[in-house]
Amino acid sequence: MTRLKEPPFTHDIVGSFLRPARLKQARANAESGTITRDELTRIENECITELIHKEKENGLYAFTDGEFRRAFWHLDFMAALTGCTTAAAEHWSVAFKGRQPKATNLKIIGRLDFPEDHPFLNHFRFIHQFEDTSHIAKQTIPSPSMVHLMTCVRVNPDLPEVYQNNEDLFFEDLISTYRKALRAFYDAGCHYLQLDDTSWGEFCSSEKTEAYRKRGYDIPSIQKKYVHVINEILKDKPEDLTVTMHICRGNFRSTWFSSGGYEPVAPTLFANCHVDGFFLEYDSDRAGGFEPLRYIDNQIVVLGLVTSKTPELEDEDAIKERIREASHYVPLEQLRLSPQCGFASTEEGNILTEDDQWRKIRLIRQIAEDVWKK
Repeated sequence: MTRLKEPPFTHDIVGSFLRPARLKQARANAESGTITRDELTRIENECITELIHKEKENGLYAFTDGEFRRAFWHLDFMAALTGCTTAAAEHWSVAFKGRQPKATNLKIIGRLDFPEDHPFLNHFRFIHQFEDTSHIAKQTIPSPSMVHLMTCVRVNPDLPEVYQNNEDLFFEDLISTYRKALRAFYDAGCHYLQLDDTSWGEFCSSEKTEAYRKRGYDIPSIQKKYVHVINEILKDKPEDLTVTMHICRGNFRSTWFSSGGYEPVAPTLFANCHVDGFFLEYDSDRAGGFEPLRYIDNQIVVLGLVTSKTPELEDEDAIKERIREASHYVPLEQLRLSPQCGFASTEEGNILTEDDQWRKIRLIRQIAEDVWKK
């Protein structure tokens, strides 16, 4: 198969991988003070290096650090923004089915900005050294929508005085913060960036949107605002920087928190958002059918048809048939294949083994080589 030159690739990944036991123990030891921060960083570096070698060995063109330095897929990044911190909460801001993450929430305490010393920049610089002519480092960060969703929608707003009764300034600062972030990652060598976003998964859910409506939220207006924010951030994006969005319905210990097809968001998001591609969850009937893909313009659509939640290996022919079904709405040359989500959106990880996750990656590669062979 001739490899496509630009990401997303015909077989790609969302980002996170299961943490090895050694890394989990090191993080626990660092938290208890048994080892130093420098010792933890050394072990993280070693585990990430091993992971990247495995990613390449299993046929991936794009590789990540597995989010090995994070506790959460989103909070670690957002809490390190200027004007943000985390705060303990009585319960998680959304209810997963059967299990709950550690109760922590984002809190805004000042004006938003992107600091020059944001730790994720050094995290990216470390993996950038492993790029070569056949492999590119992919950086994942939470979408800007998550900053607003977690502090102003899921919970009653508790904002600093500067943002009270001044939503326009909030969004102006959010745009400026993420534009600086994109530029900083690009200057560090990043050419493949992904915005991870659960807001759109929630907006697919009639149950959740009705609950927000009853609390006084105008969800259609919020959808339009989120697309506007992302488009403003991407307005001066370098041409050789690929930015994608992953839409998630929740991914903690193999559970989820949202259901619903993409129809409620497709006319606003797919038709108007200027990202280069969408990573879409399609591993269960909770995601609905492919019909909403008719709103896709020229973006790449990465079909998350292989679940990262369970160890059972999907049927190869069944996945190929679903790709054919999707091609009725989006040309095959605009389609790609990936897991539905990462394998460990939090440090706890989903309920499967490392061998299971690599079998899934190899299956995705095999299917892609058959479907998109030249």
